[in-house]
Amino acid sequence: MSPRRFRATVDFDVTPDVAFDYLGDPRNRPEWQSSLLSVTLADRDAEPHLGMTWRETTMVGVRPRLEITRFERPSVWAEVGWWQGIEATLQLAFEKRSVGCRVVAEGEITGRHVYAAPAALAGRLAGLAIGADLRKAARLLSRR
Repeated sequence: MSPRRFRATVDFDVTPDVAFDYLGDPRNRPEWQSSLLSVTLADRDAEPHLGMTWRETTMVGVRPRLEITRFERPSVWAEVGWWQGIEATLQLAFEKRSVGCRVVAEGEITGRHVYAAPAALAGRLAGLAIGADLRKAARLLSRR
């Protein structure tokens, strides 16, 4: 099945460095990502870096494996995740603005075999979900 692409754009009132450090650290994800219950890293104290891997536990019981595939502070951060026959990518681009920054999230979800239909559905909802999650992250950072 062909990948289902998604995109979301959210303005933050913090600098690209601050937004990158927060969004690019998997340990922060349960605070701002609505579908997550927890994140498990092999080394909980390690600083985020290219190649870092972790496992997430979602509200629906899915436990994908993820890996940071781009780590170019403060401009681009990306990941790839796998669960069963589904693969998803996410890239966050951090654009400096006169006040704060803009975060552009782009990605795609692909499913194989029996996972093609669930991946297509997830792909349709992903842009809305990541947009809502990034708006939550922007609000959290704005209060700090």
